[in-house]
Amino acid sequence: MQKLIVPIRGMHCKSCEILIEENVKKVSGVKKVESSHVSGRAKIWYDDARPSNNAISKAIENAGYTVGQDDKRHWLSRNPRDYFFLVNAGAILLLLYILAQMFGVSDIAGSFNQKSVAMAGIIGLVAGVSSCMALIGGLILALSARHSELHPEATAIQKFRPHLFFNLGRVLGFALFGGLVGLIGSALQPSPKFLGVLTLIVGGVMILLGLKLVEIFPILQRVNITLPKFVSRLFGIKQEEKEYSHKSAFVGGALTFFLPCGFTQAMQLYAVSTGSFAQGALIMALFALGTAPGLLGVGWLSSAFKGTKAKLFFATAGLAVILLGVFNISNASSIVFSPKVIGGVQSNKQAAADSIQEVRMTQGASGYNPNQFTVKKGNTVRWIINSTNQFTCASYIRMPSYGIGQPLKAGDNIIEFTPTQTGEIAFSCSMGMYRGKFTVID
Repeated sequence: MQKLIVPIRGMHCKSCEILIEENVKKVSGVKKVESSHVSGRAKIWYDDARPSNNAISKAIENAGYTVGQDDKRHWLSRNPRDYFFLVNAGAILLLLYILAQMFGVSDIAGSFNQKSVAMAGIIGLVAGVSSCMALIGGLILALSARHSELHPEATAIQKFRPHLFFNLGRVLGFALFGGLVGLIGSALQPSPKFLGVLTLIVGGVMILLGLKLVEIFPILQRVNITLPKFVSRLFGIKQEEKEYSHKSAFVGGALTFFLPCGFTQAMQLYAVSTGSFAQGALIMALFALGTAPGLLGVGWLSSAFKGTKAKLFFATAGLAVILLGVFNISNASSIVFSPKVIGGVQSNKQAAADSIQEVRMTQGASGYNPNQFTVKKGNTVRWIINSTNQFTCASYIRMPSYGIGQPLKAGDNIIEFTPTQTGEIAFSCSMGMYRGKFTVID
């Protein structure tokens, strides 16, 4: 056989190679095709009769690319198809958001206000399609979509199998850590500041992966830093492998116990309250099992699409991951970069009746109501919080500038502090998703 080398403009990834190869193979006389997005060329083998140059060019154009040398990577893609896919991805996400708002998926947990071990599994089902998707689901989507994009030659089963190991590790790991948390209490609970830093790191990784997935920044395709090495090792991602390491996927699933997710933290607090290894293990295992359908669904989507459908999915996944990354970074910033103590501390001392300012607030599944108050400087504030739902991130309240941070028990919770300076005092849940403030005046 004889070989023909054709330069091609616009290739960004393995999916580009597959699209070009599938189209060029249809040209009469072509026996074999190998394309490379790294070199920007396609090698075409044929027998005696050389294929028509026009037929080859048309086949490449039908795949969404053009014949020619592409020596320079631009900041912005010059391929209109990339923007077409991005616009469609935005429309798909907008539709999904509208549907989620219409059906109130994230508010379903508001009806679960009675503690029971069996309820942990139901709450997991809700978390798997709502809150957990903001961080854990988003990270999985970024990793699995990027892996599928880099290895389109792997079968759907090869791409999906690691997700089974990941979720198995998640269920068993949550059982182990949940049991330990139940046995020894809050000693295994990371501080909100640590969780905030971890969220910032994960959010940054998600944005990087998302930008690479949408493919409108070709220059980023040469940036091979997709994840910090320790995260890559946890998830078993190696560019020379067609699928994740099952062992690493299993361990990675177990370690998501320590990734900050509102529902996860609420279940961890529930496990702490049991004081029992068996009950703590059962609560967290059922919760992780409940999240499995949603997380497995993300893995299935990443492995199912090929060709043009894959490009649309990667664009949609990339845009979703970018938005989730920004959302997580915004929430974490309010925790990590919160001001230091500026005076005044949490106090349980009885103050004079005429100096006490009493404010009331209700904490539920959707946050705090009301969440803004005006108080006077120098007078003790008696903050009465009625907690109506403990299965939410909002059930942990924190006011960093006054050293306040505690889980809320069902019913009234009383917190007292004395504002020493005028201005605003921010408070939030442990993840920074639900927020509020006190405005201090003279």
